[in-house]
Amino acid sequence: MDLNKIIFLMMLCVPMFVGAQTLTFTDHEPMGNMRTQVTRQFFRLVEQESKGRIRIDHHWNGELSSSYDAYETVREGTKADMATVVPEYDSQRMPLHQLFKSFLAGPSGEAQVALIRKAYKTIPELTEELHHAGIHPVLVATGYPVGFYSREPMADLNALKEQTWRTASFWHISYLENAGATNKRIPWGERVSDSLRSGAIDGIMVNIDSGWDIGAHRAAPHLLVSQELWLGHIYLVAMNLDRWNALPPKDKRAIERAASKTYKAMGKTMDESYEQMLQQLSNEGCTVRRLTHEEVSDFVTNVRQSEVQERWVKEKESESTADVRRVFEKLRSLVQHAHRGTVPLCS
Repeated sequence: MDLNKIIFLMMLCVPMFVGAQTLTFTDHEPMGNMRTQVTRQFFRLVEQESKGRIRIDHHWNGELSSSYDAYETVREGTKADMATVVPEYDSQRMPLHQLFKSFLAGPSGEAQVALIRKAYKTIPELTEELHHAGIHPVLVATGYPVGFYSREPMADLNALKEQTWRTASFWHISYLENAGATNKRIPWGERVSDSLRSGAIDGIMVNIDSGWDIGAHRAAPHLLVSQELWLGHIYLVAMNLDRWNALPPKDKRAIERAASKTYKAMGKTMDESYEQMLQQLSNEGCTVRRLTHEEVSDFVTNVRQSEVQERWVKEKESESTADVRRVFEKLRSLVQHAHRGTVPLCS
């Protein structure tokens, strides 16, 4: 090949690499499940939209940080520039974000993605809370719906009464107790599976994929589930705020375009993955029953959701948590609008 042609081809490649920067990312889960695949696709789009100016060095399965340390890791920005941050694990510094999970029911798929995007666009206090904590959200996702794995068959959720269950969320603990159940605190993992096998607990209330991960369906092979029982568990792909602020405007726009494209595909991915997960559970001998809309509606009413929410909001107001009532009312309105005509979420 002619030398001049070789030099010309090399020059074409230069813009793809000159000034390229690498952002280090950490996630507490192994690569391969629904949420992490969405995140990985987002990274591909970031590199694509930035025309190679941004590359992501991604680390999975807690390689750089555990789920509980992720916030500090990304805030400090030493080991990683970005991380999957779960606000529920740092409720003191991100109190407003706890409100998402206070809603037992909500939209699914594309409607859920649209709701979360609209929440961040119309409730600036959410992003302000994260900025105050030293991080910036570049992608916001949730997980699979909540399910009820039980050792024995349950005709419906009224069977929770006088049983002993395990859940982690302080919201869900209140709802279980209002349903007449006793919550038993057990560290997540093998000890939960052991407790199910021994009969120390009757079941667990958890997102269905986490139950799958620990093999809960083997000891508790009866599952009540509904897509309306959304997790409300926010997973932020968050960047160190100083790192974000230092990015050139064109790189920020590239990341935002990548996020927009990711959101467009996210709802379909969530719906398909949900059905695949239920099929996997069924294939392994789990009896799966989908709760009716009326059953979900009754459950929301019976566990006194609005009463629990109001009590929490008042507690936060007494602690001088700024904007908590305003954010709650805005988010409640969005959830109700997204789910209008189905579950009476404020009952």
